[in-house]
Amino acid sequence: MLQDLRLAIRSLRATPVVTFVAVLSLALGIGANTAIFSLVDRLVLRSLPVREPARLALVATTAQLSYKPNYSYAVFDAIAAHTELFDGVLAVGNCCGQSTLAVGDSHDFVDRLFVSGGYFAMLGVNAFLGRVFTPADDELAGGPDGTAVVLSYTAWKRHFHGDAKAIGMHVLLDRLPVTIVGVLPPFFVGTEVGRTLDVFLPIRGASAVLSTTPFDQYSSWLNIIVRLKPGQTVESSAAALRSLQPELRSTTRSPNEPPAEYLKEPLTLAPAGGGTSGGTSSLRERFARPLAAVFAVVLMVLLIAAANVANMQLGRGMARRHEMSVRLALGASRWQLARLLIAESALLAAAGAALGVVFAQWAAKVLVAELSTSTRPINFDAPIDWRVLGFVGAIMIMTTILFGVAPAIYASRVAPIDALKDRSQDPQAGRAGLSSLVVVAQVAVSLALVVAAGLFVSTFRHLTQVPLGFDRSDTLLVTIRTPTVPGIARNTLYRRLVRAVADVPGVELAGGSMNAPLAGTLNGDFVVSQPGASPPPGAERIRQSDWITPGMFGAFGIAVTAGRDFDTRDTPTTPKVMIVNEAFARRFSPGASPIGRPLTLTFRAQGDYSLGTMTVVGVVRDSVFRSMRSPDGPTVYLALGQDTDPILTTNFYLGVRSTRQPPQQLTRAVSAAILGVNRDIVLKARPIGDEVRDAMAQDRIVAELSGFFGGLALLLAGLGLYGVTSYAVTRRRAELGIRMALGAPPGSVIRLVLSRLTLLVAVGVVVGAGMAVWASKFATALLYGLEPRDPATLVGAAATLAAVGALAGWLPAYRASQIDPAQVLREN
Repeated sequence: MLQDLRLAIRSLRATPVVTFVAVLSLALGIGANTAIFSLVDRLVLRSLPVREPARLALVATTAQLSYKPNYSYAVFDAIAAHTELFDGVLAVGNCCGQSTLAVGDSHDFVDRLFVSGGYFAMLGVNAFLGRVFTPADDELAGGPDGTAVVLSYTAWKRHFHGDAKAIGMHVLLDRLPVTIVGVLPPFFVGTEVGRTLDVFLPIRGASAVLSTTPFDQYSSWLNIIVRLKPGQTVESSAAALRSLQPELRSTTRSPNEPPAEYLKEPLTLAPAGGGTSGGTSSLRERFARPLAAVFAVVLMVLLIAAANVANMQLGRGMARRHEMSVRLALGASRWQLARLLIAESALLAAAGAALGVVFAQWAAKVLVAELSTSTRPINFDAPIDWRVLGFVGAIMIMTTILFGVAPAIYASRVAPIDALKDRSQDPQAGRAGLSSLVVVAQVAVSLALVVAAGLFVSTFRHLTQVPLGFDRSDTLLVTIRTPTVPGIARNTLYRRLVRAVADVPGVELAGGSMNAPLAGTLNGDFVVSQPGASPPPGAERIRQSDWITPGMFGAFGIAVTAGRDFDTRDTPTTPKVMIVNEAFARRFSPGASPIGRPLTLTFRAQGDYSLGTMTVVGVVRDSVFRSMRSPDGPTVYLALGQDTDPILTTNFYLGVRSTRQPPQQLTRAVSAAILGVNRDIVLKARPIGDEVRDAMAQDRIVAELSGFFGGLALLLAGLGLYGVTSYAVTRRRAELGIRMALGAPPGSVIRLVLSRLTLLVAVGVVVGAGMAVWASKFATALLYGLEPRDPATLVGAAATLAAVGALAGWLPAYRASQIDPAQVLREN
């Protein structure tokens, strides 16, 4: 075996260019597959790093199995009380977000999560330092250490520099004194893959941290996960949970909740342990399908690369027929010849895999950075562990078999007598048939990849052209956190901040909003009715709403198309007014202007809480509220200056507009003005264009990767077509020379050579078109603005493949037309 390896190394070194091209092709293919697989493994396949994750299940409904519904603490308590049903129950707050952690003079944003007292114990996660929560910590008055918090390992390292004295330390979290009781191990950051979490807090402490109204056990904001008993199935446990539903409906309903609406959907359970069984990760839901699509693309690129190397190996094997026949004549067996060529293929695969792993480590970091945005940071790495190495090993074996066995079989069919024949003769033309088959496959797969790239690139282009309804170039978006301000005082503070920023030199317009553009974090859940009339049970719900200050529309470049903007006339003592978008006007006031029309808004999410009758005073242009893929929906804008209720959310967003200088140049002056009003505010400022780019991160990465690999597939297909055409010209050199000696013009020789290539490309295009049409249905959810079987994309891909084929075949064909007939006749 060692002798085979030494001979294989010597043989590969004898043809350095061919060896380099083969190794580079495989390194790109294997590296890309490894990088994507490492992300898919961490994001989709791998289970949560907890005890027996397969026994975890999310409480959901049969109507929306993959949706994470919100339940109240009363529901959680009622389910947990039935210990005969499950081995444990935990709750996770859906009121995520950020808090301000004050350690000494340092103030930083930290990502928080509210969890039940038995959260860590049920997951089987122990503390790295200190302790984790117990049920005693999840009490309204706090536990033995007051309001306890547990830090992630990363937060402990970043904010406390890994100091063990952090345990027991008292710090301020949104100005609330809390006690650090533990640090989690490095491998655990929560039950949602990829989400960045720094601080864990007990659920019943949420009202103190958020500075909201006292804890309400009926408020629905919790996701509930149960641990099945040993031997229990998800189906049997779901049936047991549904048998409990009548009791839950009667004992956990808020007095303000309509009985007919409460918990009306049948309850069920969905696997929540991660891996292929499911999970509760929004990041997984967002990127699983795009990564799967890219993974399919890079697998096909690897097939093309392997096919190219197979063609190279076939060519090398046929060029060495004289050598092989000599070896046979000297006593070597056919198995020894085949083993030698397989050893060469294995070395190529190993070298490609080694370089591919190095490339994958870099590429995986780049991909995570591309997927992560400043507003949605992704907190996981993609290390090259045993699972990834196992995947690489499997690819290496597959590619060795794919491009090593067939050439070895063909090359071992030589006879000892061939050593005595003229080396310019090629008695075995069968290789051309196999090579042609490989080329047809390459063209077919390449066409499918080019079609996919065209669809994804067109999708991204269409999204960049979506009318946003607001200006993306001249506005600075400032995110403000006011955790130290009581909810009742935030309204006044926000108006003061707007006035202070508007007075900054260079600022033309300033306005504030409770929602960031493209975020749409506030869920309206309003219904509209005529004054004095109750909203009907099936009334259409308005899901988009915002509370804003005067100047917000101007600051973000949203045009007021009718009526007026909010102004200083809109105070708590004046009649309530509202502004609607054009979609609202089309839906609720078709054919007539809604200006001056009184309407009653009822907040359905809080037991039909009426906001009273309001008069429509303005209509604004539709703007993207949550996603550029979502159609413009009816939106209601309410005057923040007329709101007298405590503002529960601590986030506020300022739009600062200037057309005389880039928005980022205003950051220092605007920040100083805001901190001049309140020094405890924590803020971040960024151009609104960055927010738009972040919103398109998923589509951008899919378009970039598919476009890159589509181009790589074209390059590899072109190399394959060039190789098979060059070999055909070499094999038919004598025939072409005789044709030219008999008077055939150079043009006819070119047509003769290109005719076979044209046939191969045509067959490949037909097969590839069928593959593309069949596979396009799997990409429907990722497309926007075009159909998956878009004729223009398919025709464009076919034309591109034809152009690549013509370019790849022209040089060998031209070289064939320049053959000297006399020289060919002398050679033969």
